[in-house]
Amino acid sequence: MKKHSYVGMWVTKDGKIRQELLSNGRYDEARGAKKSMYQGRYEVKGNHVDYWDDTGFTADGAFVSNDELHHGGMIFYREK
Repeated sequence: MKKHSYVGMWVTKDGKIRQELLSNGRYDEARGAKKSMYQGRYEVKGNHVDYWDDTGFTADGAFVSNDELHHGGMIFYREK
């Protein structure tokens, strides 16, 4: 996988959903108090991201800037 600048923690404005994009091409998503609710692999091409969850579902999203991700009808912000 090509290196990209989007590795790190992404959170919704209310902080209830946290998605960490790891440098090894894996992600880990937490919701509320539930850690690692979703895990899987991801791939970034340009500003587009595709997700393949370990349970079999797929999703995608778009980085609209270096600090904002739109995914699954939600807006995530890079955690500073």
